[in-house]
Amino acid sequence: MTGKDWDQHVLQAEELARTDGFQRLREQIVALAEARPDDVVVDVGAGTGLLTLALAPAVEKVWAVDIAPAMLEYLTTKVASAELTNVEAATATAVSLPLVDSCATLVVSNYCYHHLSDQDKERGLREAFRVLAPGGRLVIGDMMFRVQVTDARNRRLIISKLRSILRRGPAGVVRVLRNLLRLATGRWEHPADADWWRHALARAGFREIDVRLLEHEGGIISARRPVRSARERRWPRRPAARSGGGIVA
Repeated sequence: MTGKDWDQHVLQAEELARTDGFQRLREQIVALAEARPDDVVVDVGAGTGLLTLALAPAVEKVWAVDIAPAMLEYLTTKVASAELTNVEAATATAVSLPLVDSCATLVVSNYCYHHLSDQDKERGLREAFRVLAPGGRLVIGDMMFRVQVTDARNRRLIISKLRSILRRGPAGVVRVLRNLLRLATGRWEHPADADWWRHALARAGFREIDVRLLEHEGGIISARRPVRSARERRWPRRPAARSGGGIVA
């Protein structure tokens, strides 16, 4: 897990959430989520409420989960100002959701998982699978590239980001050097590419996996927890047979 103190970044998170880019991304995630009035939603890495506030009016309940109490305090104030009564905030990490099995019908997230190592992203996906009821949906928006130059898209994105930062002059050079140091010491973000997400989702048990790459560094994932597990499909349970006065399985 990242050691970043997110309580110190509430203002930055809220300013980012209000940008045109994140507003458009929110609309795409909400459209793919296809929220229903009877949905119970888990918003993983809810931050200051970008997805929670958009979905709450259309669903039965939203569990807003975030690692930073200050983020959730900001979110709950916004919830109160919107006069919403169906949002519950929970301080927790993406890799250990404080919710019982199969309690949700929809799990959403926006720009949370790239802060986790690949191992923790997989743990987080298993948690999302666990809290989803059979047939439940998963929709995630996140960074979707690798810091490498062998892939054309990755190479284009890296060059574009470097150019954008370096246009800021000396301050940009300093930022590039700092990011290189963070990357070298394992303290930078850990975005994954589309292939990694497809395989990780499948390993977690998800089906109907769809990964959509966007024009910028991001992408949107949708998937579903199958109604029956692979094990249940391979070895369907035999109906009980009666024997005398008892039941023999």
